[in-house]
Amino acid sequence: MTTLHVAPDGADTADGSAGRPFRTINRAAEVARPGDTVLVHAGEYREWVRPRRGGLSGARRITYQAAPGEHVVIKGSEPVTGWEQEPGGTVWRVPVPNALFGDWNPFADEVAGDWLVEPVPPLRKHLGDVYLNGVSCYEAGTRAAVTDPPLRTQVLDHWTGVTDRVRNPGQTRLVWYAEVGEETTTIWANFQGADPNAELVEINVRRSVFSPVEHHIDYITVRGFELAQAACPWTPPTADQPGLIGPNWAKGWIIEDNVIHDAKCSAVSLGKEASTGDNYATLRGDKPGYQYQLESVFAARQIGWDREHVGSHVVRRNTIFDCGQNAIVGHLGCVFSTIEDNHIYNIAIKREFFGHEIAGIKLHAAIDVEIRHNRIHDCSLGIWLDWQTQGTRVSRNLCYRNNRDLFVEVSHGPFLIEHNVLASPAALESFSQGGAFVHNLIGGTVRLEPVMDRATPYHRPHSTQVAGYAVIYGGDDRYVGNVFLGGDAAAAYGPAAFGTAPAGYGTAGYDGHPATLEEYLASLAVQPGGDHRRFPGVRQPAYLRDNVYAPGARAFAAEASALTLAQDLSFEVADEGDEVFLEAQLPAAFRGVRLGVVTGADLPRVRFADADFEERNGSPVIIDVDLLGERKEPGRDYPAGPIASLGPGTSRIRVW
Repeated sequence: MTTLHVAPDGADTADGSAGRPFRTINRAAEVARPGDTVLVHAGEYREWVRPRRGGLSGARRITYQAAPGEHVVIKGSEPVTGWEQEPGGTVWRVPVPNALFGDWNPFADEVAGDWLVEPVPPLRKHLGDVYLNGVSCYEAGTRAAVTDPPLRTQVLDHWTGVTDRVRNPGQTRLVWYAEVGEETTTIWANFQGADPNAELVEINVRRSVFSPVEHHIDYITVRGFELAQAACPWTPPTADQPGLIGPNWAKGWIIEDNVIHDAKCSAVSLGKEASTGDNYATLRGDKPGYQYQLESVFAARQIGWDREHVGSHVVRRNTIFDCGQNAIVGHLGCVFSTIEDNHIYNIAIKREFFGHEIAGIKLHAAIDVEIRHNRIHDCSLGIWLDWQTQGTRVSRNLCYRNNRDLFVEVSHGPFLIEHNVLASPAALESFSQGGAFVHNLIGGTVRLEPVMDRATPYHRPHSTQVAGYAVIYGGDDRYVGNVFLGGDAAAAYGPAAFGTAPAGYGTAGYDGHPATLEEYLASLAVQPGGDHRRFPGVRQPAYLRDNVYAPGARAFAAEASALTLAQDLSFEVADEGDEVFLEAQLPAAFRGVRLGVVTGADLPRVRFADADFEERNGSPVIIDVDLLGERKEPGRDYPAGPIASLGPGTSRIRVW
């Protein structure tokens, strides 16, 4: 095993030793072999690192890491100088030679593709971006709009249909506009009094910062860097999904302890590649994106989409912020991965473009994926699990101040949501079936909706093999030991913005569902019509017990063991920078629900996928670690909610 050194004062003609380091990380990537470490020393590197080869196993990987205690920045941008002030004194202009971009100019390419929703008239935003002292500017639609841009303090949230605050109003007046010619790209910008020749102004020129261009560059670790300012494109599940950093259809990457920011679209991509479809719905226009997405699943199986060749990545302890679409994205390539201990914020809040693929974490086909102990706030949507969410476990996450916290769409389960805090006004949306919700604090509205016009695949347990596909009837869900806060649903969230079902507080959305499988089967037996006609008329069971409901939250009518409190209670998330606290005021009656450790034996089998709630290794799931990481002991009982020590009275508990 060899350690190769890279430093700003090195040379790519050197040998990479400590005394004769390389100048670029890419030169080290050409030399590195399985088992080697590329140690990068303090400084700024403006390059797209494209690993040439990967490791051979988890024990013989290639590791790229910042030297201990040293700050290493890798950027997809280049500084721009030579700005000239236009007459009038507010707008600056600079010509940029197209040679700076190489064979691809992000100022010529629009944000475009499947599932992007364009307003009328279209916004026509581009992948290029301009940064003033590290702050991204807004793209103006015309040269004239650069002169006196308005200050915006509010913006429409397209999902909820309500107005949201702008986190940094002053940023909305930092604007740019570009025109691309044959030899030169001309950029006009309004920096609101700042002199761009005296400040740091950068433009993004590279699609990615750290990503191979070939498939199956496996077992790579990327650790300890600041990674920023990439012109990565829109990443729907029906397209190639390049991010600022990602493995590009490979196995066994570890991305850890990095600060990642200012991806035009997606920061970390674990996702799909182009051969299984690349924006065909937009380019061809002959079939809906839904159909192309379904086809991509089968196409992926034909090129080796399985546990042995794809997925099993780890993304942990990263801080990810200021990205236009996602912090972490992935379709198909995310299988069997772990996403943990990340701090994700300010995702898709500039709202320069909008589509159906925007969230802090947005995964399709999240088979046996674990999403645990992440702090996600100030995002358009926190976590969105879409299609084939099976064997997935969402545990101990802290979600707050998002427009929406958790959305599980058109999946058949089994999926497990446990010991989370979902504290935003719109806490939970399930357009799925086959879920288990255990020991969560659900502080906002709950929306439930069947989806009868889209049949999506389900799989053999712990496998990418497709077992069948079906529409979403809704129900077949389990709720155990959750705490639901109450309120005025209409005031908190407004009318249904996505789908038709209204939101409410609590679980009354299951009213009308049978409470046992036996009741369901009995209802089926008396339905008229043939085999395929009687099922849509019967709602699937809903299995609920031992949940706590605050005033204003309604319980499922058939939940016999529900505790509905008469006295007010409160939970507040107090964000104090590096520390976050959960402040609670609970009445004595909160003691009325106590329950033991919940396991797979307590959760009825999922009907469509015909699968149990299991760990990745196939053993019954054990739900015994609370939000704080405290393990619950067998034989003891615990309160509802995400914290094992929670009890009546006033408390202030550090949760991050």
